[in-house]
Amino acid sequence: MFELELLSLVSQSHPKATQTQIDAVCCRRCISFILRATIGGLLGEKAQIAAAKDICQTIWKLKKVMDAVLSDGNLETRLGSTDVAASQHMLVCALQELGNLIHGLGTTAAPLLQDSSIGLLDSVISVILHPSISVRLAAAWCLHCIAVALPSYLTPLLDRCVERLTVLKSSPEAVTGFSFAVAALLGAVKHCPLGIPHGKGKIIMTLAEDLLCSATQNSRLSAQRTQAGWLLIAALMTLGSAVVSHHLARVLLLWKCVFPASPKDLETEKSRGDSFTWQVTLEGRAGALSAIKSFVSYCGDLLTEEVIQRLLPPLPCAVDLLIQLSSILKTYGNPLKTPSVVYRQRLYELLILLPPETYEGHLCAILKELAADLTAPDIQVAASTFLLPPLCHQDDLLILSPLLQETDHRFIEEQLLLGNGGACGSLEYDPYSIYEKDVEGDSVPKPLPPTLSVISSAAKLFGVVCAHVGEAQRLLILEQLLNSMKHTKGARQQVVQLHVVSSISNFLKYVAGSKGSLGPDEMRRLALTLVMGALESHNPLLRCAAAEAWARLAQVVDDGAFTAGLAQVSFDKLKSARDVVTRTGHSLALGSLNRYLGGISSSQHLNSCIGILYTLSQDSTSPDVQTWALHSLSLVIDSAGPLFYVHVEPTLSLIIMLLLNVPPTHAEVHQSLGRCLNALITTLGPELQGNSTSVSALRTSCLLGCAVMQDNPDCLVQAQAISCLQQLHMFAPRHVNLSSLVSCLCEILLDNSVLVNLCSPYLLLRRAVLACLRQLVQREASEVSEHAVMLAKDSREKLTPDANIGEMGLEGALLALLDKETDQRLCHDIRETLNHMLTSMAVEKLSLWLKLCKEVLAASADFATITCVDTMQEEEGHKLDDASVLTTRSDEKPHPFTNPRWATRVFAAECVCRIINQCENANSAHFDIALAQEMKKRDSRNDFLVLHLADLVRMAFMAATDHSDQLRLSGLETLLVVIRRFATIPEPEFPGHVILEQYQANVGAALRPAFTSETPPDVTAKACQVCSAWIASGVVSDLSDLRRVHQLLVSSLTKIQAGKEALSHLYNESASTMEILAVLKAWAEVYIIAVQRHKNNKQTLKTTSYSEDSVRNGSNSSYGLLDLVYTDLGTLSRLWLAALQDFALLTLPSEFASQLPVDGGAFYTAETSENAKMHYYNSWALILHATALWLTSTGFVVADPDEGASNLSRPVTPTSMCQDSSSGAIVKSPEDVYTDRFHLILGISVEFLCSLRSDATMESITACLHALQALLDVPWPRSKIGSDQDLGIELLNVLHRVILTRESPSIQLASLEVVRQIICAAQEHVKEKRRSAEVDDGAAEKETLPEFGEGKDTGGLVPGKSLVFATLELCVCILVRQLPELNPKLTGSSGVKASKPQILSEDGSRLVSAALVIISELPAVCSPEGSISILPTILYLTIGVLRETAVKLPGGQLSSTVAASLQALKGILSSPMARAEKSHTAWTDLLRSALTTVLDCWNPDHFSLVDGTHQELDEVSLLTAITVFILSTSPEVTTIPCLQRSCIEKFKAALEIKDPMVQVKTYQLLHSIFQYPNPAVSYPYIYSLASSIVEKLQEIDKRKPEDTTELQIFQEGIKVLESLIIIAEEQHRSQLVACLLPILISFLLDENALGSATSIMRNLHDFALQNLMQIGPQYSSVFKNVMASSPALKARLEAAIKGNQESIKVKLPSSKHTKNPGNNSSIQLKTNFL
Repeated sequence: MFELELLSLVSQSHPKATQTQIDAVCCRRCISFILRATIGGLLGEKAQIAAAKDICQTIWKLKKVMDAVLSDGNLETRLGSTDVAASQHMLVCALQELGNLIHGLGTTAAPLLQDSSIGLLDSVISVILHPSISVRLAAAWCLHCIAVALPSYLTPLLDRCVERLTVLKSSPEAVTGFSFAVAALLGAVKHCPLGIPHGKGKIIMTLAEDLLCSATQNSRLSAQRTQAGWLLIAALMTLGSAVVSHHLARVLLLWKCVFPASPKDLETEKSRGDSFTWQVTLEGRAGALSAIKSFVSYCGDLLTEEVIQRLLPPLPCAVDLLIQLSSILKTYGNPLKTPSVVYRQRLYELLILLPPETYEGHLCAILKELAADLTAPDIQVAASTFLLPPLCHQDDLLILSPLLQETDHRFIEEQLLLGNGGACGSLEYDPYSIYEKDVEGDSVPKPLPPTLSVISSAAKLFGVVCAHVGEAQRLLILEQLLNSMKHTKGARQQVVQLHVVSSISNFLKYVAGSKGSLGPDEMRRLALTLVMGALESHNPLLRCAAAEAWARLAQVVDDGAFTAGLAQVSFDKLKSARDVVTRTGHSLALGSLNRYLGGISSSQHLNSCIGILYTLSQDSTSPDVQTWALHSLSLVIDSAGPLFYVHVEPTLSLIIMLLLNVPPTHAEVHQSLGRCLNALITTLGPELQGNSTSVSALRTSCLLGCAVMQDNPDCLVQAQAISCLQQLHMFAPRHVNLSSLVSCLCEILLDNSVLVNLCSPYLLLRRAVLACLRQLVQREASEVSEHAVMLAKDSREKLTPDANIGEMGLEGALLALLDKETDQRLCHDIRETLNHMLTSMAVEKLSLWLKLCKEVLAASADFATITCVDTMQEEEGHKLDDASVLTTRSDEKPHPFTNPRWATRVFAAECVCRIINQCENANSAHFDIALAQEMKKRDSRNDFLVLHLADLVRMAFMAATDHSDQLRLSGLETLLVVIRRFATIPEPEFPGHVILEQYQANVGAALRPAFTSETPPDVTAKACQVCSAWIASGVVSDLSDLRRVHQLLVSSLTKIQAGKEALSHLYNESASTMEILAVLKAWAEVYIIAVQRHKNNKQTLKTTSYSEDSVRNGSNSSYGLLDLVYTDLGTLSRLWLAALQDFALLTLPSEFASQLPVDGGAFYTAETSENAKMHYYNSWALILHATALWLTSTGFVVADPDEGASNLSRPVTPTSMCQDSSSGAIVKSPEDVYTDRFHLILGISVEFLCSLRSDATMESITACLHALQALLDVPWPRSKIGSDQDLGIELLNVLHRVILTRESPSIQLASLEVVRQIICAAQEHVKEKRRSAEVDDGAAEKETLPEFGEGKDTGGLVPGKSLVFATLELCVCILVRQLPELNPKLTGSSGVKASKPQILSEDGSRLVSAALVIISELPAVCSPEGSISILPTILYLTIGVLRETAVKLPGGQLSSTVAASLQALKGILSSPMARAEKSHTAWTDLLRSALTTVLDCWNPDHFSLVDGTHQELDEVSLLTAITVFILSTSPEVTTIPCLQRSCIEKFKAALEIKDPMVQVKTYQLLHSIFQYPNPAVSYPYIYSLASSIVEKLQEIDKRKPEDTTELQIFQEGIKVLESLIIIAEEQHRSQLVACLLPILISFLLDENALGSATSIMRNLHDFALQNLMQIGPQYSSVFKNVMASSPALKARLEAAIKGNQESIKVKLPSSKHTKNPGNNSSIQLKTNFL
């Protein structure tokens, strides 16, 4: 009802409201404002939808009225009908409000458009044929809003309008109406990221050409068709370069044809034709100028030199026509007035955009025309309100009046200001603005009438042209302007003065910006005179602009004396003048001078300036003078900086005095005082923190000033107070009372009575409050929040019982405010404030934040969508409950958020993701349910995220199934974050399960709607990502459960198989590309995970039988997942290869553009390739990895898994590898197909890795390296790399670069793994060549075999040509980065410098170990001579790592790097090259040197004191290294006496070391050396060390071992002696046995002792007894002799056997043999791992 009443205000019942067009426009704007403020601002979304339905009904009613009138046969009565005239204004208001409503509702308005009973689209389209142009434009704008809000309607609407336009080409209303609609829809495309199909551009271009060509055929339609044709072309330009480039040639041709070819042709044109043809001609040319302007604005990157040259020829003619216009006007009179003004305006607008060089020859002619326009005799309208504000400084506009400040109702105040003789903007004044970028948010463009906008364009262009003409010309024109000002009188003089000042200001602004010069002194004088007059004008805006120009003049002249002169002029004027106008103008002029010239340098000037402004600011007779003077003073304070310090105290006193004395009614004076105080606080800055009495007094004065302003009733003064307090808080936070400041802010922002309603109607005050809050919460969020809640509690006692801030906190109040506020800047500040609060407090106030987000999202749960989801879930049986839980809502208490808007809900969903991220950086219990529950039990105040998992899933579900597409995207993102963070958390009550498992139904239900046919591609793409994350997360192991989500991916795969043609034609082709690639990427991720799990489970599968049951029970999900993918693998592999091929083509450098396929690739079209690139960049890496895994799984053996091994010669796919199936191309052999695929994967990888962009993600780099690893896992690609040395070297160089530029250990390890595989490939290649050579030359002499491997027969390795050299470079890079001591250059010493061994980090150790593995493989790639070249290096590095990391660890363990270096050493020492006859001698020498180096590591003189302490070196590591040398090299290396002696010495020394673990390890190493088969090696050690071992064992006998390590020493010692007995020659064996038996018997215990013995002694007893039982039967004669000779021993043995009888049943010696090795080995294992 309300809305109908409003609309009737502009109907025929109020004829006065719409007497003239200007009145009508103003009334419409007022009505629209009221509708926006009420329906748009106060209603929630559901109410807005209802309002939209009502408006629709109104439109239908008005349409019926119009139809009735139009059906009247009499044309005259038809057009003049008051009904049509009156209904048009109602329709315009209704259509604009409908457009705004739908724009605000976004995709939530979808049900409204789908409801056929309302017929919304039909109603809007039906009025496009209205006789009134303003209605047609309003309907077109309404369609624009619908398309921006609901991008899926954009293409169908465009098609519908184009079709109507084509069919109804003979109706003038249809031609204009539908061309407006098409232009408006094209303007909407830039707001819709998914775009429109590329082909639409061609259709529209053809249609536009058709309209232009047929314009002359029918004079009744000429003007309309001409306008429509150019309007469509101009709107087409907004689609950007990708579309326009295809049609540019045709546009330039039309542009060339629309103007005469030469001035002569123009003359002949003038002589013929009539008023009508000139009208059409001017319309056409103005349209052409608009189209070119649009081209320059939107397609700047197409403006190449060549295009500019083609644009220029018609320009001279366009300028000639401009000059001729006045004479044409005289000839044909009034009808041409408007077209000629429009033509001028269009030409001026285009020239402003073009570089002045393009029309150099016509500058003077243009300048004359501009001067004539600006001083034309027939100007009546004073255009100050639109001409001057852009030329004034934003800060200066504040002093003029609140009317020019931003307020919620600026809209109406502009009306008041413009109403007196001014004019409002409206769409019908310039239909071309319908496709322009939106001026203010979603509001309708409001171009001014042509007579005004031409002045605005002329003034702007004047600045540019005047700066480029010669100085003489410039002088002339300024004089001309001055004269024309003098010769006009009264109101006209004011108008001319206004135009002239704005032109001069533009000129000075341009010159200052381009650092140009003004010219001779005469120019200065003229400019000064022109500006000076305006400084004393009665129009305050003009004074403001003149003050700005005054300062700009000084800036351009840039001469101290001139500036001083200007200041002096103002001083003199201010001293003598008494009138308000002069005093305000000149005081502002002084402020502006200071602003642009940084405090007029000399302090004397500053003093005079401040003195005068002090005096003026105390002139209580005129508040205006005070306001302007104080404003200038604030500018002086700002610009003077430190120079102002001396004036701070007197200024502050003055401010306080005035604040207390000036009546509060003079609010503008108080505002200026506030600005001065703000500037003073900024000048003082951090000094305000001081404690001296003077600073303290200043601070108190500032706070007092703020308090006075806070009490002022004027909102803008309060805003200044808050701004000052904000500054104070920034510089001296301790001295601002936070609680009173917060309570003041909250009271303003949230009306105290109901604490959630908006209170202050002043936008600027709300902005000031929010800016201040935003700053406060950055530093002290929790304090601010507490103060707000305290305030709420206090006020609740006094006021209402249901105040909400107490429960919701400040956070909730701000969220509610965000939902109601419409100002963009304010909303941005609220979001920022909430983000800061969330960052600092989300973890400690977890429940509150989650509750708020849940309430915002739940308040919107639309039951219609939910039920539709639920019905789809029915097949999910009992699990349905989970999803329905999500939708039930308790209605016990009223909601704080009633029906929040979609933008607020999107923000809430984003907050949920941020909360999860914040918790990640907090306590680990947030993601560990067992720990969380335990801590919650301990203290119920503890709160952890994992306990709210149900809420998180519920919120994600609600958002993901909403009507709003943006909210669906946010919901899916939230779901993705939840899956990724919670997938691995085990469920304590059900071992083997995870907590997310119970939400399977919810996840499925949230995803399913995203796969319906009408879902936009971006939502489906996001849903695919969630699907793959869910499947890959491993949450669900049961295959039947997994199939539900898997089925969604299968359906998508079916949909995309037809390639780029199959998908939706609603959006741009690149949107299809995005969807296809998202599906392929999702499948790739699932396949990668399936293969990894299968690999990990292979070991366990070998041990367990693979049965049907195990699959059914889900115990075998790895096979199952792989099986799920396997069924579609044939299709997937084809599509993956096609996508990779597309990606390879798209990443080619631009110089290969000509070689790209004309139609585009498999999934992109040639025209949209630029847009498609981004989507390929987002998904190629995982697809590459998956393809490599697939090729690995086939082993490059069958062409396609579903083709079987037979059909080998069939090409893979039509799209594969650039071959066209239709052209009967040569069928490739399988070998060629594999080679192509291999090079495709390798090429993409190398191209990416060799030039890593800074934005390359870790995911992409890792996937790329894993793909290379997978590729090199199979023999065929390895043979390719092995046989092509250059390829191998290139790969190594690329990997080297990756290692240098990426610090991540995981990336470096993956790179090293690829390096290892390349070296293996090279080894295999060398082996193969050697083998085949031996086979071929089997009978020939060995000497004649050629040398294979690097280094050939010279041993030289050429950098850049050598694989081994490249590998060494890379490994040295890794090793030196972890152990800088390995590089003598870095450590600054020539040789091996002593340094303290160090333990590397876990990552460092893994990297070093990986590098050592690679180094040890290198000799096998070399020829014998080559191996000699590299051996010193690899030995140096390996022993270097051993030396630098041989740290003593507890328990005698070896660090991982030491173990790796020993392993590498073993590999190098046992290399076949050491025995090859060509290299044997050199290797032997080098290995001896290496052993010497290892031995030297021990020398006390080699290791001096490091850090003042004696160097602790790990003897075990070095002994192990010596043992490796002894056991792995040929005997001649280690049997040289001097080396052998040293080695034996080391072992002797080690046996003397007190550390028991060292002794154990020494025994173990000697054990292996004694058993060495070659006596030359082992005997010297036996001779030297056996006796001391026996002594040691006898010592133990006396000492009795006390702990397990001593027990272990004894056991290892006995083993060594036993091995000696086995090795010894027959004659010595009895002696050894005789030594051993007494030692063993001495440890036996009798019956009594056994009972009381320690566990150590008992173990020793058992061990000794076992060994005796073994030795006795083996060497029975010796045994008997010893027993006979020593009765004591015999007695002890018998007693022990007796005592043991109970525990060990001693069997016969024969059966004992079978059992003992087992016992022995178990003991051995134990000792190994102690």
